Amino acid sequence: MQYKNPEFFALMDLDDDGRLKNVFWADPCSRATYQDFGDVVTFDTTYLTNRYGIPFAPFVGPRQLLLLTKTAMKNAIALVFPKSQHRFCLWHILKKVRKKLGSHRAYKSGLKTQLMKCVYDTQTIEKFEKSWEELISTYSLQENVWLQNLYVERTHWVPIFLEEYFWASMSITQRSESMNAFFNRYVHAKINLKEFVDQFDNALKKKIKNEISSDFHSFSVTIPCISRSPIEKRFQKLYTNTKFREVQQQVMGVLDMDPSLLRQDGVNKTYLVEDEIYVDEFMKHVTYYVDFNEEDYDIKCSCGLFQMKGILCRHVLAIFKYKGIKYLPDRYILD
Repeated sequence: MQYKNPEFFALMDLDDDGRLKNVFWADPCSRATYQDFGDVVTFDTTYLTNRYGIPFAPFVGPRQLLLLTKTAMKNAIALVFPKSQHRFCLWHILKKVRKKLGSHRAYKSGLKTQLMKCVYDTQTIEKFEKSWEELISTYSLQENVWLQNLYVERTHWVPIFLEEYFWASMSITQRSESMNAFFNRYVHAKINLKEFVDQFDNALKKKIKNEISSDFHSFSVTIPCISRSPIEKRFQKLYTNTKFREVQQQVMGVLDMDPSLLRQDGVNKTYLVEDEIYVDEFMKHVTYYVDFNEEDYDIKCSCGLFQMKGILCRHVLAIFKYKGIKYLPDRYILD
């Protein structure tokens, strides 16, 4: 592959006896893509570490990482990428709740529900700490080692600690939407290393083909705006069709928003925005907090959608509509 293209990079690490320890490679397309999307990379060492003991990562050098492994990768990343922000996969953590806590007499009568609320519903670090303390105290879980370890590592998996970082819409709770689901169609734990490389290359080719098709569709098809808002019009021009559809979902949601002022300190105001969200086919009411600086239009919502996906949430858009703001500062457009 290096002979065919000098931009292809590969490196193999051997031990003192000449046995293969680590393999790294990056094809030209991936290296070029990294220049634009290197902020967020997924590391999954499942295949090679299980069968060969070889840690594998197709891209290196991110500032944000979504990890499927825990202590080993955490320590390695802290050493090799000291400026990186990484997180543990929440899906993998929460799927162990039943195994670790299912024998508790109150598991079905409140424990599980309170744990889920502690993880998902706390919108400030202070509220998480209080909710966690109440959980441990209410159900006498002070001696539970699993929960003790989770609490120590809380900054790496609890959403409220991670909302300051951009994660490019990478889902941490739905495995079916992850990069793993894509590559699982091409590779599995029993193939040999040669087959793995070939199949991984085929997977990348398929992904590139899909991206080219999506790009062509975005350039040739314009999705009409659903409002007269100049804000939506700007999103239409800058975003791909797929991302613009996500934006339009937020624009439509503004119709149900009715912000109310909670407090004011000079030019800084905090608004409450009531919303309804669906969780496991059930609807629940949630109150979000939106901090807004009227001088420089700096705004932040407790839902964290902008940090997670790079698009403004309906709660922020509702504040802009409420204040009569029709144009956005460039910092709110990730183009």
